[in-house]
Amino acid sequence: MGFVSVKAGWDAVENAEKLVEQRRIGHDAPLLTLPQIKTQLRGAVDKVMSEGSLYDEELAALAIKQAQGDLIEASFLLRAYKTTLERKGYSQPILGKEMRVLRRISSTFKDVPGGQILGESLDYSLRLLNFNLMEEKKTETEDIEDNQEKDTLREFSYPKVSEILRKEGIVVTEKKEEFSFDITRESIVFPAPRSAILQSLARGEEGAMLCLAYSSLRGYGPVHPTIAELRRGYLPVRIKHPITGETVKIGEIRATECEAVVPEYREKQIFGLGYGLVLGYNERKAISMAVLDKTLQSTEHKSPSEDEEFVLYHIDGIDSSGFVEHLKLPHYIFFQSDLDRLRKIQEKSDTYAKK
Repeated sequence: MGFVSVKAGWDAVENAEKLVEQRRIGHDAPLLTLPQIKTQLRGAVDKVMSEGSLYDEELAALAIKQAQGDLIEASFLLRAYKTTLERKGYSQPILGKEMRVLRRISSTFKDVPGGQILGESLDYSLRLLNFNLMEEKKTETEDIEDNQEKDTLREFSYPKVSEILRKEGIVVTEKKEEFSFDITRESIVFPAPRSAILQSLARGEEGAMLCLAYSSLRGYGPVHPTIAELRRGYLPVRIKHPITGETVKIGEIRATECEAVVPEYREKQIFGLGYGLVLGYNERKAISMAVLDKTLQSTEHKSPSEDEEFVLYHIDGIDSSGFVEHLKLPHYIFFQSDLDRLRKIQEKSDTYAKK
């Protein structure tokens, strides 16, 4: 069966788009600028960069403005733009311990080697509306300096908690894959290699991942971890120089990394490890990713969060929204078929009832 073609006036389509722009611009409010979005809506920018799978704060801010704050639509715009870009090469692998750390906490040890760095966080504040922001003026914030950014311009090296535990022989040593699967070039085949799983999780939709991770924490899955380390900061980006072949640093990206340990007493008498790394600052998604990484290492598949195909096919916000929103397209042939079938069933039922 196919879709029926629909002819609509082009003027109607253009007017519909103009109406969207009218609603976006409004009448009395000043227009949003990209610097305002980049600096004052950082959480939204980071979410769009992560789920759009493209690290570009300027373009992410533009997508948010164009989508009027619809972050899934903005991620869609950013990922669609990414597909038009030429791939010029691959960056070199980055180690989490190379991060220029702005925030580092651990739930495993109070006196974690290297020290806890609280950094920028609202974890311990009350969730109360700040009505002062309704009349906020720029002059009131001019004396606030980002001293933390200045202090971390130097290179610091903080030991990884997982490496310390691994040296004691109480955390599993992971096998390295011979090659890294590229989900943008090849379709995933199940069972999927871990590199494909981590890539899919890294650009998954935060809400979907949070839902599945939460289901495991509540008992509908095997994983309730302890965070070995959660760190946030800047990671170096390196490539091989096209002429000399030497590795050179070309910049930095903001990222959040989470390593979570899970006891596996019965099977291996050791701690398992779940890993999460996302673009930008998004601790909730990084933790969810670490939980799902560990649930997907299970071989029993007793819950949805342990099923690779279920998780990886349903956490992509772009695919999910596209399929859900396609229901708005004309389905006249499908519905007419269902309608004819139902009418025939009702006719037969009435006939049998009379007999």
